[in-house]
Amino acid sequence: MSTFSERETAFENKFKHDEELKFRVNNRRNRLLGLWTAELMGLGGGEAEAYAKEVVVADFEEKGHEDVYRKVAGDLEAKRVDISEHRIRRQIDDLMVEAKRQIMSEG
Repeated sequence: MSTFSERETAFENKFKHDEELKFRVNNRRNRLLGLWTAELMGLGGGEAEAYAKEVVVADFEEKGHEDVYRKVAGDLEAKRVDISEHRIRRQIDDLMVEAKRQIMSEG
């Protein structure tokens, strides 16, 4: 195998690893966001876990996290939870950091 082919393979493997890591972090963030939102809506136990799964699935609607924001914001509004757009978006950002920390600590 040539040096170029080896480098190309290494690059492809790194890209694949990075994409898988990004996917896992986003899913973790969405799960954590779902649990946070469930708590605000007064859900607990199995209901909170089921809601967190709904938030994870909502992220598959489009690229980025606007689909997740719309789901969470809409559900909070429907439950008449008074919370600002800024607070929700800040929580999304904060939970991304926490999700990365959790995933990286799992090895």
